[in-house]
Amino acid sequence: MEHAFDYLIIGAGMAGAAAAQALREADAKGSIGILGAEASPPYDRPPLSKALWKGGKEADIWRPIDKARATVQLSRRATKIDRAAHVVHDGAGDTWKYRKLLLATGGTPRKLPSGGEDFIYYRTFADYQRLRQAVKPGARIAVVGGGFIGSEIAASMAMNGCKVTMLFPAAAICARAYPRALAESVTAYYREKGVDVRTGITVAGGTRARLRLSDGSTLAADAVVAGLGITPNTQLADAAGLKVDNGIIVDAHLQTSDPDIYAAGDVASFPAPALGRRIRVEHENAAVTMGARAGQCMTGKDAPYDELPFFYSDLFDLGYEAVGTLDARLETVEQWVTPYREGVVYYLEAGRVRGALLWNTWDQVAAARKLIAAPGPFTADSVRGKLPAKA
Repeated sequence: MEHAFDYLIIGAGMAGAAAAQALREADAKGSIGILGAEASPPYDRPPLSKALWKGGKEADIWRPIDKARATVQLSRRATKIDRAAHVVHDGAGDTWKYRKLLLATGGTPRKLPSGGEDFIYYRTFADYQRLRQAVKPGARIAVVGGGFIGSEIAASMAMNGCKVTMLFPAAAICARAYPRALAESVTAYYREKGVDVRTGITVAGGTRARLRLSDGSTLAADAVVAGLGITPNTQLADAAGLKVDNGIIVDAHLQTSDPDIYAAGDVASFPAPALGRRIRVEHENAAVTMGARAGQCMTGKDAPYDELPFFYSDLFDLGYEAVGTLDARLETVEQWVTPYREGVVYYLEAGRVRGALLWNTWDQVAAARKLIAAPGPFTADSVRGKLPAKA
């Protein structure tokens, strides 16, 4: 079957949905088509590891895609882009002609080199539904990964009465992002909450019923959930000859090396002037705002993506917002009201602020963005106090 649209979006996630809404607001008459590989219509992804485990309702996660008056085809994967003909081919043999195309293809969860097929590589609503079936008081849940997703899932599982074991190779939770003392404090906090945190451990193989661990021990679980990050889905762009380097290369207007093709969300590598380099991020704020700007640009509007993304997390009674680069290898400057419970961490590199971790400190994202954009130079002494530890 042949389809034809003014605007075609590959990817029915947060970025794709935001783009469709922006397209409709900017062009009341243009036709919009969306191809989504998942069976679910567009939804908010963060609640899958946070709000839905704390009383949030599934009905609240769905994005208002109906307002875009778009043709949405779910469970359909794009397989090829014919740039010359402006046509996308899909796995069912259909063709989709476009005038402007947006690649919002997201990413694929990284998997363990060995292990059972019944592991849940956590990313989608279907993954949430699988895990929900296993969660009940006393259920044994193994969480593989000690980064942002792993720490959120582990906290959510423990708050639902599960017996949680965390397994990861680092020395502490979020050791790559947090200063060492903060990472160690968070790890101790998880243990106080009843989580069995096993650092320096990887999964050597096995199945859900019996995991084989790198220290020679075994672990039985009712569910194994892995949060190991994602690999951007650049295969379509690669095959089509678009420029790719840790994501699809886009300019400030989210345009790829083909002027009729745009990219947004987890898959896009975009210029971040405040950081002085190109970045790719995997956060809700980036997906939604980038998708909206891409939609505007596809209609011919001058709407550059000039916003430095932020993200947030909830870990038991702790929470934070983060802006810019959180890399523990940078110089970190800590400013605590209450050590490891409320404060700000600055990340410095060559006299510039590259990131800010707002730990139980709220309403400071805009100020943090302004500080990161400032030329400096900053030192540990001069940067401390630039952001109020209390809003």
